[in-house]
Amino acid sequence: MKKQSFYLLLICITLLIGCSREETFDDFFHKTMEEKNKGEEEYSLIHKEFNIVHENDAIAIFMENRNQQENIFIGYYEKENGNWNWRKTRGTRWEGPIKWVSMNEVPYIYFGTIDDSNVSEVYVGKKAATIIKVEDKKRVWYAISDVKDRQVKVVKNDGTQEMVEQTEGDNWIKKDY
Repeated sequence: MKKQSFYLLLICITLLIGCSREETFDDFFHKTMEEKNKGEEEYSLIHKEFNIVHENDAIAIFMENRNQQENIFIGYYEKENGNWNWRKTRGTRWEGPIKWVSMNEVPYIYFGTIDDSNVSEVYVGKKAATIIKVEDKKRVWYAISDVKDRQVKVVKNDGTQEMVEQTEGDNWIKKDY
């Protein structure tokens, strides 16, 4: 009888472990945004990508409407022991033809907005940035570097190149989640 009870207990534990569902990135992101924002800001997840720097990490690009102003952010996340952790976030406002910010610790993530249809490419150092269309002529870009303080350059449709200075002051936003 004890043997049957032991096997029954073992089967139940196995079923419980097999049925437990690991939290998805989307679940984690939306739950965290709702907890931190307390419904005060509207937000939308625009883009996500996994295994960016190493296995079990991710970036997410999201927009937030706060005080009737549209802000755009990039967040960096790592998964440890089956749980997602929000590591850092930087953002900027949609103002001007091109704005950018960077994260000051490894991984160095460069991120910006493009509101100029003449810009065809963005480079961080010699690395081409990934460009994502958000709406109409609004686009965002990001690049990941292992080196801090890279120069950012845009290439226009006519082939001309232009160095772009980092966004400072009121246009730079840091969020802690």
